[in-house]
Amino acid sequence: QVQLVESGGGMVQAGGSLRLSCAASGRTFSTLVMGWFRQAPGKEREAVAAISRRAGQTYYADSVKGRFTISRDNAKNTVYLQMNSLKPEDTAIYYCAARSPSRTEVGVRESEYDYWGQGTQVTVSS
Repeated sequence: QVQLVESGGGMVQAGGSLRLSCAASGRTFSTLVMGWFRQAPGKEREAVAAISRRAGQTYYADSVKGRFTISRDNAKNTVYLQMNSLKPEDTAIYYCAARSPSRTEVGVRESEYDYWGQGTQVTVSS
């Protein structure tokens, strides 16, 4: 089992920045492909960014490319999502997710992830 705990959400004005953190426990963190997803009211959960086990490969949704950066610190068992130039349409609950250790490729679909955090709210005001 993997336990994931997100932090860093909050309210910010458009153009501002936030950094989300996700602390993992229960498995060797360096064996886990990690991802960030978000779900806005009335919409389906969507992939925002993902990162391979040693950070050699990343994925970004087109809507966040150039504004968001995913990173990880395997020594601290933590994955981050740096969000800059935030827009009102970025408002959502953001979830951290992990793939099973047997799955080594960066996934971009919700069904590809096996463990989920409880989510953290990000609200961007105009």
